[in-house]
Amino acid sequence: MGPRFRKWLLTGVPVLAGLAFAVWFLRPQPVLVDFGQVHVGTLDITVEEEARTLARKIYTVSAPVAGRVTRNPRTVGDKVTGHETTLAILLPTMPAFVDERSRSELQAALNAAEAAIRQTQHKVGRLEAERDLAGSQLSRARALTQRGVLPAERLEAANRAAQVSEHALAAARAELEVQSNRHAAIQAQLIEPGDFEPESNGIHELRLTSPVSGEVLRVLQESEAVVPAGTPLIEVADTSELEIRADLLSTDAVQVEIGAAARILDWGGPPLEAVVTRLDPVGFEKTSALGIEELRVPVFLELTSPEKEWQRLKHNFRVTAEITLSRRENALLVSSAALFRRGESWAVFVLEQGRARVRNVQIDLGNGTFTEVLRGLEDGEQVVLYPDERIADGTRVAERADR
Repeated sequence: MGPRFRKWLLTGVPVLAGLAFAVWFLRPQPVLVDFGQVHVGTLDITVEEEARTLARKIYTVSAPVAGRVTRNPRTVGDKVTGHETTLAILLPTMPAFVDERSRSELQAALNAAEAAIRQTQHKVGRLEAERDLAGSQLSRARALTQRGVLPAERLEAANRAAQVSEHALAAARAELEVQSNRHAAIQAQLIEPGDFEPESNGIHELRLTSPVSGEVLRVLQESEAVVPAGTPLIEVADTSELEIRADLLSTDAVQVEIGAAARILDWGGPPLEAVVTRLDPVGFEKTSALGIEELRVPVFLELTSPEKEWQRLKHNFRVTAEITLSRRENALLVSSAALFRRGESWAVFVLEQGRARVRNVQIDLGNGTFTEVLRGLEDGEQVVLYPDERIADGTRVAERADR
């Protein structure tokens, strides 16, 4: 080995090594990304909306007549038995105060009634005496007629006079009863509130019982009070018979079918199965939190999961309803995070030999997580998720390590 060759080794090898290191160092590194796999599966198109539970039948017990209701013995959540548990007790009201002018008028009317009673009593006494006289005359006429002393016409006249006196006495007694009742009515109007005793007047309490077995939802009249007829007093319901109400946007509601499957989420337990039972035929206007006026339609669902799984749910609890609008079986699915717009069409980056290759695809329905692919991808291919400006057609990519 000559001196020149050794000199070349001493100077050339380090230079070549430095050049190789520079080439390796300056070589573009692959972009670290996440991958998703195209697969065949079932695609559920759903809509989620905040909903609430409702007791199917709520009973509002009201006062059937005006009266004084006592302090309610029930509290919210109490168990009640149909036609047995007392929900409210209604008593007769006290009479109103009488002003001085009315009192004077009533007192004068009461005095007049008493005088009329005395007058009628004297009339009854007079008619009783006349009846007795007519009876005696009839007896004598009957005896004389039997002996042939008195003609039959005189007997008939005596009999008629006795009957007239009986009828006149009966009319006077009836008039006396009328005057007595009028006197009692005027006397009743003079009763003061403190003088009124329900028991002494033969008036008893009215107990209102529960129309259904269940629980107390609201006590509308808790304290003792005088209430008019029809005043709501308490609400009860059987909370084991629940339905779910979700107010959907009208554009979503038109896609819901009766009998569609649904799930109840975010209620404090595992997801529950449900089914759509009915849709209201009319919508209503609601202003969203952003101030946008929306037209919404009430959709009602029935729980199909066993009652033991949701028995903690009661009336007017907040839940989330996930309603299935349509279902696609054996659909080719790609993650919606891999899709991006390319001109007028959709595209994805497909992994091919360590590089991202752009490919146009034709898609159909999606649910926000997965989208059905009609053309452009094959089952099992890997696509780049969440592509950004660092990735272009042919960019070297590598899977990001789990952190």
